[in-house]
Amino acid sequence: MIIDGVGPAVNTLAIVLCVAFLAYVISILVPYLRQVPTTPGRAADLHWHLLLPCLDEDSVIERTVHRLLQTAPLAELWCIDDASDDTTPVVLAALAAAHPRVHVVSRRLPMARQGKGPALNAGWEAIGEHLDLLQPGVDRTRVVVGVVDADGRLDPSALDVLAGPRVFGDPAVGAAQIQVRMLNRGRDDIDGDDPAPTTWLGRALVDLQDVEFRTVISAMQLLRRRLGSVGMGGNGQFTRMAVLDQIAVEHGVPWQGALLEDFELGLHVLLAGHRNQYCDDVWVAQEALPTPAALIRQRTRWAQGGMQCSKYLPAVLTSAKISTPAALEIAYFLLIPWTQLIGSVVYTTALGVMGYYAFTTPGGVTSWFTAGGWGVFLLAAFFGVAPVAVWGPVYRRTCERTTSRTRALTLGLLHWVYTYVLLVAVWKAFGRFLRSESGWVKTSRVLRTSTHPAPDRPVRSYLNGASSGGAHRAGRVT
Repeated sequence: MIIDGVGPAVNTLAIVLCVAFLAYVISILVPYLRQVPTTPGRAADLHWHLLLPCLDEDSVIERTVHRLLQTAPLAELWCIDDASDDTTPVVLAALAAAHPRVHVVSRRLPMARQGKGPALNAGWEAIGEHLDLLQPGVDRTRVVVGVVDADGRLDPSALDVLAGPRVFGDPAVGAAQIQVRMLNRGRDDIDGDDPAPTTWLGRALVDLQDVEFRTVISAMQLLRRRLGSVGMGGNGQFTRMAVLDQIAVEHGVPWQGALLEDFELGLHVLLAGHRNQYCDDVWVAQEALPTPAALIRQRTRWAQGGMQCSKYLPAVLTSAKISTPAALEIAYFLLIPWTQLIGSVVYTTALGVMGYYAFTTPGGVTSWFTAGGWGVFLLAAFFGVAPVAVWGPVYRRTCERTTSRTRALTLGLLHWVYTYVLLVAVWKAFGRFLRSESGWVKTSRVLRTSTHPAPDRPVRSYLNGASSGGAHRAGRVT
């Protein structure tokens, strides 16, 4: 029978994938548990500019700007209004009128709303004009451009740590990423006093995203730090202005067209001959998504962006500026969406084969189980559940020590379920990829507040998006 020939091959492939996954988990877990603190430097030794892309962000942008004015007192804040329909322009105008360090970059349709990358490029152009006008001749290797989401909260120590000798104090470092954590966990402390969702599912999803970013993703980045393949994230990424300029000379603009524009930028930094760094000691916090629909929509965009970035695989593998270990790790990451697709088919087929043997064994399922079938469940627990569920206890040990052991184990098991939910996003991304759909859908904010009145006086702004060239000109927002 066909099943007798296919079964062993499918089971063997499933075991190979499981062993490879377990080996990868161990390879990222060990550096994560052995990490050492980053030595801070002096933020005042560098020039800091923070980009805040804004599309319909009137519910969060005001408090974000006020927080950044306090936690990043040396930074200029560049709020990029991407043709918002709500009162975001009014809020930004009022903030710029009240605070000299707040600047507004206003984009207009039809050039606006093309994705986060084009919005960041508009901010980069505005910073360049600002430097040319007010700081001509400034050393752009000492100018650092960061990206903070409109709902973001920055660790007060972030800029000092980023200025340290292992990060931007090292001339070889072109870009750096800091840890990302979740705001809306209902914790009344400096990194998250936002109210938690009211439903059990919402709270669980928020906690699981915090587990994911502060353990799994941080562990991946710490391994990459050793290998030289650190990737940039959409929130909390920092890049030297000179490096952004260098990328723009070759490609026109720093941020390109992939839906995973952050990781794409990191690849360009590495291909340009610079090093990326990761700091787990400091963080940027953002709102987690409390519903499965919003989470899947976000991860569909990320997965499709990863598929789009697969086109860089030949350049990475042949680049003389990227080490072989770093290139192999990048290749592994770029192949993850594809291996997830293959793996889900293989595992589903293997499950079907197992079910066939269980129900066709003489004596039925009970005989199959007692004759050795029980071993399949042990293998599944060891290779399938444990490598994912372990991050719950790890989260308790490294991030939230007040979490009980029971809750840590529960989070670990829920994290295992969570990974299967995210597989839905991979398949949706694959469908969009096949249909060549690349539309950018913004994630809606959780928090909602009232609208704001118009400012009393005009504010200097940078207009962008009126033409394909994206040139800025000084204007007034009233």
